[in-house]
Amino acid sequence: MTHAYTLHRGTAPLLISLPHDGSHIPDDIAARMRPNAQRSVDTDWHVGRLYEPLARALGASVIRPVASRYVVDLNRPADGHALYPGKRETGLVSTIGFDGEPLYLDGAEPGAEEMQQRVNAYWRPYHDALSQELERLRAEHGRVVLWDGHSIRSRVPMLFEGQLPDFNLGTADGTSCSPLLQQQLKDVLEAQSHNSFVVNGRFKGGYITRHYGQPEKGVQAVQLELAQLNYMDEESFAYAGDRAAQVQETIARLLALCVA
Repeated sequence: MTHAYTLHRGTAPLLISLPHDGSHIPDDIAARMRPNAQRSVDTDWHVGRLYEPLARALGASVIRPVASRYVVDLNRPADGHALYPGKRETGLVSTIGFDGEPLYLDGAEPGAEEMQQRVNAYWRPYHDALSQELERLRAEHGRVVLWDGHSIRSRVPMLFEGQLPDFNLGTADGTSCSPLLQQQLKDVLEAQSHNSFVVNGRFKGGYITRHYGQPEKGVQAVQLELAQLNYMDEESFAYAGDRAAQVQETIARLLALCVA
């Protein structure tokens, strides 16, 4: 473990990245934030708990950050370029939350120099480790799948209308993985009757999926965005084990395809 991330190195050709799993906000940053922001409410709550047992069973590698996405968003390009041009969204070092409200006290927002410091301290170490682990697994197996695991509230009016489908699979419109893998994953989601799903809907895959997914070079990348109501209480953030177990069964089938 470093101050920026934890990495478990597995033996299978699968790396699970959980870039918004961290919720820690350093004291000097938290002191300048509004009370609700200090709770890191937009964390991808419990995704580590969902994925860790599945990763162990499959022999997959897992990389997880320590810091909150409010410190720096690891799933955005380091230059701050928008992922969905023309749509309102949070940023690399965001000053607003998913509710559209400011994260910082008036006049306490980070400037350009501080933003770059956060990129250097948290973003680059995570991506350096992710890149190295991908290369290790690709060199060993000749191929590797990068699975980017996310979750979000089922309703976020700033980002999308209505309620989000339960499973939101993103492959950068089919460019980050092979057509065969995308179809196989879609078949798994179609075969289960518990949860709704969409492929390349509102969430097509962020920077990690788009940047690292290079099927022609033996690296396939897929993002899964889960609606949080399927495994937790969205108000209290409490984990709901019975619902989570059902979600894990489906994720396990998806991940097994990636290994196979």
